[in-house]
Amino acid sequence: MINAISGDTDFIKEFNNSKFTGFVHSTFNRTLNIKCFENGDLYTIACSNLDNGPNTLIIDVDNMKSINIVVDDRVRVENNLLYIRDRLTISIEKVNIWESILPSYTPNVEILKQNVMKVKEYINIHGVGGGIKKNFIPQNPFEAEVSNMLEKRTLLLFNELINDRISSALPHAVSLVGLGPGLTPSGDDFLTGLFTIFNMKNSPFYPYRSFCEDVLKKARTLTNDISYMTLKKAASGKVRESIISLLNAILVEDDQDLILSLNKLLNIGSSSGTDIAYGIVFGMEATIRAGGKVC
Repeated sequence: MINAISGDTDFIKEFNNSKFTGFVHSTFNRTLNIKCFENGDLYTIACSNLDNGPNTLIIDVDNMKSINIVVDDRVRVENNLLYIRDRLTISIEKVNIWESILPSYTPNVEILKQNVMKVKEYINIHGVGGGIKKNFIPQNPFEAEVSNMLEKRTLLLFNELINDRISSALPHAVSLVGLGPGLTPSGDDFLTGLFTIFNMKNSPFYPYRSFCEDVLKKARTLTNDISYMTLKKAASGKVRESIISLLNAILVEDDQDLILSLNKLLNIGSSSGTDIAYGIVFGMEATIRAGGKVC
């Protein structure tokens, strides 16, 4: 039996529901995903070296390889124990409960401007190219074309948002879903970052946060299950701990914490962290250009 170290509050609630059943949807070196029969959502079991996230349970293992979990293995919960066939049993007896809570938007626009500029400059130098960030020399014509499409569509989206044309921005946001490389495509990761800004209380975009749900309604058939689940949670303001850490750092004057938090985010996936960070910067810049005033 393996102990859970920490778990998202929504996952723990499902854990406490004795009717929770499902099957292994997908497996990777450091995570596995379970699809729940009851609600159709994905839930993630992650290794101890990953950060907390929505619908995620962190367990006390270094990797998933040694457990030999395979796709379609049946999953059930009984008496606060999660069973994956006879291959793995997880206890939540000593689990620390984690909840995704976004910080409120800051009324200090000057600090926000300075930090967003620092983050953008740092990403331009240290971020991973091939997605939202263009590679100086594309690996192939397909990558070059996708990068051009991402650039064009994000600029169109930005123009509509800063001019308070939220309904006109919708098709441009939808056009990013499923676009780009990666298990979670670059366009989806970018939107995940953007959705966090819409869901920050007191953000100029907070009154329009239903925009995220409107994008989500059209996204279901445009991307894969894992990426869709990330977008679904982000649309209601539920994101990974590393994203929240960066948001908190952007709101105050602490350069050391800002770079530390940014580096943790940039280390997610291949280009996912970079694409999410660009979505955050994009959203922050849009709020500043739209007026930067607290609603």
